[in-house]
Amino acid sequence: MKQKVVIKVSFSGEKKSRTKVMQAAVGVPGVESIAFGGEDNDQIVVIGDSLDSVNLTCLLRKKVRFAELLSVSSVEKEEEEKMTEPGVQPMVWPTVQAGVPQYYYTVVPDNRSEPCSIM
Repeated sequence: MKQKVVIKVSFSGEKKSRTKVMQAAVGVPGVESIAFGGEDNDQIVVIGDSLDSVNLTCLLRKKVRFAELLSVSSVEKEEEEKMTEPGVQPMVWPTVQAGVPQYYYTVVPDNRSEPCSIM
């Protein structure tokens, strides 16, 4: 089941702290996408399959010193279906059945019985 986890993280205003948060969040198994959100971009939105939100929050607390788990919700299938447009159809390639390959052969005459032409 896909989940959407929103965690509020306090940044000290450095780019390094944002990089630390991204690297820590990507390392958690099951994470598919990460984005910053909120008014001041102080929230991190993580979408993943069977992800442990408490473990992720504790890991971010170790990296940044303050992280608060705001919400955990399941991602509906409607969001996944929005990615495929109804007007675009997938291209289907025709299958080609390979037949038995044809082999050509020629008969090479045996010249051993004839005497040498030089002598």
